[in-house]
Amino acid sequence: MSQTSQRELGDTDSPIEDALENAFNRMLDEGTQRLHRSWHEVLVTGFFGGTEVAMGVLAYLSVLQATGNQLLAGIAFSIGFLALLLGRSELFTEGFLIPVTTVAAKRAGIGQLAKLWGGTLIANLAGGWLIMWLVMTAYPKLHEKTTTSAEHFVNAPFNAETVALALLGGMVITLMTRMQHGTDSVPGKIAAAVAGAFLLAGLQMFHSILDSLLIFGALTAGDAPFGYLDWLSWFGYTLVLNVVGGLALVTLLRLIRSKDRLKEERRDAESPTAE
Repeated sequence: MSQTSQRELGDTDSPIEDALENAFNRMLDEGTQRLHRSWHEVLVTGFFGGTEVAMGVLAYLSVLQATGNQLLAGIAFSIGFLALLLGRSELFTEGFLIPVTTVAAKRAGIGQLAKLWGGTLIANLAGGWLIMWLVMTAYPKLHEKTTTSAEHFVNAPFNAETVALALLGGMVITLMTRMQHGTDSVPGKIAAAVAGAFLLAGLQMFHSILDSLLIFGALTAGDAPFGYLDWLSWFGYTLVLNVVGGLALVTLLRLIRSKDRLKEERRDAESPTAE
């Protein structure tokens, strides 16, 4: 079908379907605001993101301790994603689809993307470490389960399995973001958060922030058979693979799907009359 025919079939004159057009506009509006935050706003929003994910980790550990069921614990972790969604905070791995699309549309620059990613990552880890220290202090009964859960990640060998788990971790969190921005329905957004938590935590995929908080909990408990250098070694490759999974397996495909619409945005941004 020609681009002209597709424009005539929809309610808008967009070269993509109406539903995709609405989602595309939502992403650009949100991405533009997020990428134009000041350093102060980036760090505070990212810090809250780390603390809220840590609440999900507390729920995860509590259910795992009580039931021994990994899948139920994964659903419990959705508390963290729901807090992110409803509290409007920022998680580093949520920063692939929307900010990258915004930069591709020339609504923001690479430097702003680097500020968002770098500031959010550091603030996520700082906020998460603080809350995990409080959790381990408040709930000594969770120490053993936290250490066991953390060892699953930090002591994992670097092989095809761990690479695949980290790629899938980046893909799932970005897919969750895509689903949430594909609808205006709050119940739909909540369902996407629960589904993302079930896959990510319930199936023990490798996630640079979530699993780091488990490791931080074990380290602050004081009886972990590993140290911060072991965490850093694990964190380095997991972070890179999360980024690759989120960008290559979801974001890039979405950009290709909306390439004609992106061309229009870029053309408007380059126009001398553009404001």
